[in-house]
Amino acid sequence: MTFDRRIFNFAAGPATLPEAVLKQAADEMLNWRGLGTSVMEISHRSKEFMSVYEETIQDLRSLMNIPNNYEILLLQGGGLGQNAAIPMNLMSLAKGGPKADYIVTGIWSEKSYKEAQKYGIVNLAASSAAEKFNTIPPRSSWQLSSDAAYVLYCANETIGGVEFPDIPNVGSVPLVADIASNILSKEMDITKCAVWFAGAQKNIGPSGVTIVIVRKDLIGHSMGITPTIWDWSIQAGTQSMINTPPTFAIYMAGLGFKWLLKQGGVKVIEKQNQEKADLLYNFLDQSSFYENRVTKEYRSRMNATFFLKDESLNVKFLEESSALGLVALRGHKAVGGMRASIYNAMPLEGVKALIEFMRDFERRA
Repeated sequence: MTFDRRIFNFAAGPATLPEAVLKQAADEMLNWRGLGTSVMEISHRSKEFMSVYEETIQDLRSLMNIPNNYEILLLQGGGLGQNAAIPMNLMSLAKGGPKADYIVTGIWSEKSYKEAQKYGIVNLAASSAAEKFNTIPPRSSWQLSSDAAYVLYCANETIGGVEFPDIPNVGSVPLVADIASNILSKEMDITKCAVWFAGAQKNIGPSGVTIVIVRKDLIGHSMGITPTIWDWSIQAGTQSMINTPPTFAIYMAGLGFKWLLKQGGVKVIEKQNQEKADLLYNFLDQSSFYENRVTKEYRSRMNATFFLKDESLNVKFLEESSALGLVALRGHKAVGGMRASIYNAMPLEGVKALIEFMRDFERRA
């Protein structure tokens, strides 16, 4: 299937990117900044690339209002890599031996929980597995430890379409937030978490770079077994360049940050994201043909999951939507159904086109 226009790509990641960013990258591909070469072909230690790196860091700091007592690391290995790096860098802070608390609200936080068990005692403080990850356990039900080094939660579960509406309060214990799929989608008070981490491939740019925002007083406590590449202290001391960084991914992330700044920043994009999500969920709620199974107050604004009540129509739905250029709507294999990822770069027109198709499909079914 071929198209003579841009499709509406609802993929969960790698996800759709702003057209303006793609056009700029294309224009600069062969002759970046008049150097007669692409940004991918220059040394990561050159003054030209270091200017890209520094602008990228500064623009992210501006967009998220990141205070100076937080370090920004641009790493590799994705969120799964940080699932190992986080316990190896933080668990030793527990006075009675390596220990941490985890809140499991979906498949991604479950992966984090399982990985952390390799490095110390991990307390499952709360889980919504019994509810098929369609909700978030009430804060009053969480069984937090008195001696945990940190508490980890996933702010937005990409697969299940569940999102925390607010940053949970866990007292004085450092809170670690996986924001892989809702970073820069709404305003977040950085000071309410000690560590934030996210891959770029959902709301920022192409895959390849992982952003870790960590309070500086928590750097320098890594376990002896920590590989050099996962040691935040070493990475912070070398500007995340103990080896060759993903230069093109960093460059593209920088273009994404500048695009977002031109839109008016996170405050403006948050309103747009809410409008898109409201439009789609309001349609689902009035339909007797489709359903969303997530507790209403915890519905994700980034990943809207839904099911056809007659699932025998799933294949036809996907075939027809794809033919119209509404692609990647199949839900994750672990949960089935459908999923529309409506990240920052998804225009309102894309959501409207999806709803128009869904309404027509329902009428004809």
